[in-house]
Amino acid sequence: MRRVPAYTPAQVHARGRAPQRRVPGEQRMQKTTKFWVGVGAFLVASTAGETLVTDPMAVLSNPIPAALAAGGEGGETGGEGGGRPASYKLNSTDANAFAFDASAQVTGYVAHVFESYTAAHRGAKRLQAAIDRFLKSPNATTLADARNAWTSARVFYLKTEAFRFYDGPIDLKTPTGSEEGPEGHINAWPLNEAFIDGVKGNPKSGLINDRKVPVTRAAILERDQVSDEADVTTGWHAIEFLLWGQDFSATGPGNRPASDYTPGQGNNDRRRAYLKIVTDMLVDDLGALAKAWDPAGKDNYAAYFKALDQREALGRIFAGVASLSGYELMSERLAVALDSGDQEDEHSCFSDTTWQDFLFDIRGIREVYSGGAATPAGASLQALVAQRAPEVNNAVLAALAAVEADAEALPRPFDQEVLRASKDSEGRKTAEKLVKDLTTLASALADAGAAVGVLVVVPTAHKAE
Repeated sequence: MRRVPAYTPAQVHARGRAPQRRVPGEQRMQKTTKFWVGVGAFLVASTAGETLVTDPMAVLSNPIPAALAAGGEGGETGGEGGGRPASYKLNSTDANAFAFDASAQVTGYVAHVFESYTAAHRGAKRLQAAIDRFLKSPNATTLADARNAWTSARVFYLKTEAFRFYDGPIDLKTPTGSEEGPEGHINAWPLNEAFIDGVKGNPKSGLINDRKVPVTRAAILERDQVSDEADVTTGWHAIEFLLWGQDFSATGPGNRPASDYTPGQGNNDRRRAYLKIVTDMLVDDLGALAKAWDPAGKDNYAAYFKALDQREALGRIFAGVASLSGYELMSERLAVALDSGDQEDEHSCFSDTTWQDFLFDIRGIREVYSGGAATPAGASLQALVAQRAPEVNNAVLAALAAVEADAEALPRPFDQEVLRASKDSEGRKTAEKLVKDLTTLASALADAGAAVGVLVVVPTAHKAE
């Protein structure tokens, strides 16, 4: 969750999560959910009764209010961004409307997710090894190697973010429970760096400099995001800050000296232990996610997912990619940052790799839709949608090409060339175009979901009355 600025670009239809931290005068925000439906005459079961859609093409990509979904208004227990509907299936007056076999898409998706988390886990283990080498011999070379390992490993994780937003194991411990999954410990942001370590103007701040707090896994977890959501103690961005330090450069990232990790000096040993612990935690969390998606598992999430009705499974797949595009990337990570111009709202601000976050999240969406290395031939969503609605498939592919081109064109570093650039700068225009095109992609993915008979859920926000 994060602060919600007052200004909204005209093309942005959604804002961020309901804030806990506020500046005076900010208006309270409430989270809602948009449901896009289309294709055929559908009967949508809901707590508000039943709604018959008689003109499908007229409502294609238009929202039906959240109250019409059995799940009602989204809640925090439904994973970040809100809850999910009681069912993703759209019911049609035509008994043969959805008479197709998507079993290949479901099993292909499971294989792709497993391979993706396995790759992220391997990348994190390479990062772990690089950090171990750095801690054994802290110098400029080993620090640079550790930073490079972080940047390389991060790419593999970013492509897994398309597997969020439908109560999978990244967001919830169990499919039907309410206990949160590890996502908050893996990728929480924005991060209040002063809660972890000393900062400019307050060199003695943070857990590392508080000798009353033991540097243990339990103590670090106990203090994670307790009093303030920005008091993040774990994950990618905690490691990022510990490797780079604060970014005060107009041309590059942070430049923490390797001497901060020289043993036996000041609180360096506590900093060394902290970095080691949170890196090991990241490896463990990603390993657990890979295990949860192992297609060979008999009692894991992969087995649960494969046993779902095929359209319930497809609904979750589409919810993940559409929400990442139309909510998390478009609103949380880009529109909010453009609105505030504040480096705090930049996703990977210490390392200046925010451009990479956008690009590889988008490539993760593409791999889910068009198939990844582990997806069998003909088992992609693209193949299924192309068979049922070729024009809709073409719209998705065009939207994917547009957002990928936008992300590749983002100037670097993001904080200087976009956030702090003038309103009419090329960097700003490129980012604004990406906002618009991410919205278009989410809508196209919603249309694709409707073509295969599933309700596509995209979180959004509106001002409370």
